[in-house]
Amino acid sequence: MPFPLPPRMPSGPRRRTLLASAAGVALLTGCSGDPDGADTTGGSPSAATRARARAARDSDGLVTRYDAVIAAHPELAKRLRPLRDAAVRHAEAFGGVPAPATPSPTASATGTRNVSLTVPKTERAALAELAAAERALADRRAKALLGLPGELARLLASVAAAGAAHAYLLTEGEGKA
Repeated sequence: MPFPLPPRMPSGPRRRTLLASAAGVALLTGCSGDPDGADTTGGSPSAATRARARAARDSDGLVTRYDAVIAAHPELAKRLRPLRDAAVRHAEAFGGVPAPATPSPTASATGTRNVSLTVPKTERAALAELAAAERALADRRAKALLGLPGELARLLASVAAAGAAHAYLLTEGEGKA
């Protein structure tokens, strides 16, 4: 017994298929770009290049803050060292210069600046200040990633998420500090 044919076969792609394809092309086009963001216009650095440099400087600034807190409160070194090391890796991922092996409280991760930071006298206040710095930077990075090429946006999003996690870890043990 033959099976009956459907009442009417569409003679081309369906509307949903076309809309889904158009959306997919738009997403792929938006995410495909120069992964290094090396495009320049008129000899000036691209937005991606500027964003990468700023992200490296911002991570370097966090390393400097961690170093200052560790110098002022050495008993926090064990707790802060992994977070500081992550900030060093973030600076390096954005093209920053690796930090010195033994940080000083007034040297940045690049060793080029001599910045003296005022650190709160209590451990709890110092941790809260570090957490606020991590949180503020994570928020700035989350906002900045929207206009960046795919690979750099993914890196910035990942580092922003890590910064938010650092802020949580810094405030999680408030009663313990």
